[in-house]
Amino acid sequence: MIILGAGAAGLLCAAESAKRGRRVLLLERSEKIGKKILISGGGRCNFTNIHCQPTNFLSRNPHFAKSALARYTPADFIALVEAHKIPYHEKTLGQLFCDHSASQIVAMLESECRAAGVKIVVSAGIREVRRDTSFIVRCDSSEYRSAILVVATGGLSIPKMGATPFGYDLARQFGLKIVSPRPALVPLLFNATDRKRYSDLAGVSAEVIATAGHEPFREKMLFTHRGLSGPAILQASSYWREGQPVEIDLAPERDATQPIRDAGTRTTAVAEKALHAFLPKRLAERWLRQHPPKSWTNSALDAFERELHSWKIHPAGTEGYDKAEVTAGGVDTDELSGKSMESHKVPGLFFIGEVVDVTGQLGGFNFQWAWSSAMAAARSL
Repeated sequence: MIILGAGAAGLLCAAESAKRGRRVLLLERSEKIGKKILISGGGRCNFTNIHCQPTNFLSRNPHFAKSALARYTPADFIALVEAHKIPYHEKTLGQLFCDHSASQIVAMLESECRAAGVKIVVSAGIREVRRDTSFIVRCDSSEYRSAILVVATGGLSIPKMGATPFGYDLARQFGLKIVSPRPALVPLLFNATDRKRYSDLAGVSAEVIATAGHEPFREKMLFTHRGLSGPAILQASSYWREGQPVEIDLAPERDATQPIRDAGTRTTAVAEKALHAFLPKRLAERWLRQHPPKSWTNSALDAFERELHSWKIHPAGTEGYDKAEVTAGGVDTDELSGKSMESHKVPGLFFIGEVVDVTGQLGGFNFQWAWSSAMAAARSL
């Protein structure tokens, strides 16, 4: 069998398939394997999340990922990590990271491949893929044939790491539908008005609830020179659509104006002090300048309170694939078996990992989808 792409999904699928007696050729267009693994998690690889559930994934078919995720769980991958004696820790919200380096995960997968007899070819420039009685993959200087072709070529995120639309083009070539790809887990850009108001707050962060597409995320938000970032915004970005607002609660589960109401004299200074209790000083001051209460009456403070909990921003767009951690959209799950990842239309053709229209939330979920979908394909062969 031939696997295209030596990223997370491709490497695990290759190792597992070879363990099951398959002769496996793994072709990687870059000069080295696992490049995106190496830069993930700040170089420590957030390799899974112990709280992984199907609800942590975005797809046109929210049920598609359930089978694969149930049959290869975070505990299964953790067992592999522990078998290779890689120390790890939980950071927050179930996110597991290597104690030392993401390179340990790449080394582990490479070791698994080597032990199982996988042949890995890097710098494999694929010129053509066609099919007669089997799949034919023509590279710069070689041609390979196999009855089974597994596509693990990833999405469009981080083009400087070698991301291309190859997997989508290949799917279309064989008549499979694509859900339009778009950047996900990506910073959002201010519109012109908000950029003038807030861009000089770059570096300021606060805990908020950010909501897009009815999905709320309570984590940190970070102001940048161009817009908003931080975990809460990255999470919301996957659910955001152009033209829609993102709603931000700057005072989660807090009655922000109570100290103002309780004060003997209601003034801007009293309001600033109340906001300083939960917002950084610069943000509190800016908020009061841009969104002052119309008066100090109870009804005006009610309106001020509501706006603190429902600040609507209208992003001009996203930072794009250069800054996106993953790609949403991809090969339409209607085209694939949820049990095996095999194409319904083209026997022997499989799609796994990020190239499929299954996108995890921030926090190790996309790696878990890579592992689970890879194992689903490998175990079906």
